Formats: sequence, structure tokens, C-alpha cells
Amino acid sequence: MRIGIVNDMKLALECLRRVVESSGVHTVAWMAENGQQAVDYCAADQPDLILMDLVMPVMDGAEATQHIMAATPVPILVVTASMNANGGLVYEAMGHGALDATVTPTLGPEGDFSGAQPLLEKIDRIGLISGKTHLSTHTGLTSPDSPIRTDHSLEKPPFLAIGSSTGGPQALAKVLGCLDKDFPGAVGIVQHVDPQFAPGMADWLNARCALPVQLAEPGMRVEAGNVYMAGRDAHMRIKCGGIFEFTVEPTSLVNRPSVDIFFKSLATHWPKPGVALVLTGMGRDGAEGLKMLRERGWRTIAQDKESSVVYGMPKAAVEIGAAHESLSIDTIGQAAIARLLKSTGG
Repeated sequence: MRIGIVNDMKLALECLRRVVESSGVHTVAWMAENGQQAVDYCAADQPDLILMDLVMPVMDGAEATQHIMAATPVPILVVTASMNANGGLVYEAMGHGALDATVTPTLGPEGDFSGAQPLLEKIDRIGLISGKTHLSTHTGLTSPDSPIRTDHSLEKPPFLAIGSSTGGPQALAKVLGCLDKDFPGAVGIVQHVDPQFAPGMADWLNARCALPVQLAEPGMRVEAGNVYMAGRDAHMRIKCGGIFEFTVEPTSLVNRPSVDIFFKSLATHWPKPGVALVLTGMGRDGAEGLKMLRERGWRTIAQDKESSVVYGMPKAAVEIGAAHESLSIDTIGQAAIARLLKSTGG
């Protein structure tokens, strides 16, 4: 892939250039020293991917991401020196369309790289999702369907399941903002985000939701009045008894955690049909799982094209008949909650 690099530090620019070229398959399209330059360079020469810094003079990375995604949209990977200090900007950039985030590699005194491999792995993953690169060994984005082993042994709350990716943080904030403190159900979220940023995102969403937002942990049981988010480099599943489990299998999937894996586990183990949403995002993750949920009696909704930052995941769901309807992000939350309450007689 041809990659644009944006960073106001010359040493970081050089480090990122070397990391990209060390792959042997990617090349540097251009290098910009602030967000405004990146917007201008992208308009003149659109690359396959942009590595975007956050804190820069003239225009920061979040604002640059917003301008690029509005005018000349390309996949954007946030590359920042400090996750903790720049958490707010990370989620803002992802809300505008950045796909993911990672830490800036560093160049050692002997010319060696620290943190290069995670960056290269994310570049390769984005290449697969965007269709810019292909792996002959890649076996698809969904896992084989599991047999129906629905568990009726314990009473479980109404469930709202959500899958999202590009532009997801802002979309999730809107949906969760519709919940009140007396909401009788539980919410499960799979958002494509680096595990290092997941705790910060949970805190960020927690400030925008009347219910507590937490990262799901292995062995944790689903309880009403809580929002659970995947936050590991593993697939999140629900097993019998409404208990969370995590697994790296299948390893062939581009996205980990996978929305499909989560949705399919609900179709297999959750006794009561709930409501499932596929929000804005690049790729096809979630479409097959949403279809299985629809076949099990769940109400399934996809975000519409007009309000999606990237109309990839919702489009895929609509194309295979997985969604009952498509709604704007401004109405999808209230519609989902109303449907869930109606199914419980609330």
C-alpha cells in the first residue's frame, strides 16, 4: 500500500518512514508535519492509508481526520506517542472515521525499532479490511454456525447487542445516551479498538451513559442495568448461563474481537430474542451474525448510509437481508430501546 505519514516531530517521521519501508511491501506516498498539510496532500495525492499523529500545530489529527473523511476519505490509523494523555483526541478522531489507534514506534540508538511490529500488523489488518491487500490463507470473516443450544435455566434480562467500527465511538455515545438509569436490560458492545485504548474508551462512554459501562471479563455474568464492552485482543462470547468468555479462535478473522462471533454466541445461548444493531464501520464484520440473530427472532437494525461515517458493515448486513430496517443514528437508539421494552411488556 501507498501510505501517507503525518507527524510534527522529524524523528518520529523518520522512524515511521523506516518502519513502513522495512515491510518490503508498503511505500511512503508523502510525509506531512501538521494536520493542514495532511488535508492538502491527501487532496492532491490520495494514498491507501494515512498514519495520523494527534497533537500537532496548525491543525490536530482529530480535526484533520474530520476534514479528510469529509472531502477525500481514506483509511486512517491514529499513531500517537501517548495513549493516556491523548485519549480524548483518539476517540474524537475515531468518531470522525479513524479506523484504529496504536503507539508510535521509537528508534533506538543502534537504529533498532521498538513497537514496529504492532504497527505493521495493524497496517496489514487495515489493508485486508479495506481490500487493498489480500492473504491467500485468509478464510473469511465469519466462523461456522454453531448448533442451537439455547439455555433456559436462568432468567436473563432483555439484551441489546451492538457492533461498530469506523466512526463507532460517537455513534455508540448517541445510542448509549438514550438509556436511562432504570433501563431493565443489559447491553453488550463489540467495537473494533486496540485493547490498550479499550479502558479509556469505556471511561469515555461511561461519562455519556446513565448506566455503568465496563469492560467484560472472563467469568463475568450478564446482569441487568449494565453495559459491557469487549476490551481484549480476543473474541468475546456469551456462553450458557449468560457468562462471558474470551478466545483467540478462530485466528483467521481480520477483526479480533469480532462482532460476528459475539452475535452468533448470543444466537446460540441467549434464550430471549433481543435487539441487535450494526453501526458504522468498514468491512463486513457483523453481517452474518446479525442475520443469524434475525433468524432466531431478534429485532435487527442497521445504521443508514446517510448517518454512517463509513457505510461498510451496515451495508453488508442490509445486502444479505440481515437487518429488518435501516435507521439514522439520531433515531436508532430510541427505536431499539422501545422495541426491547415492548418485547418485555415494559
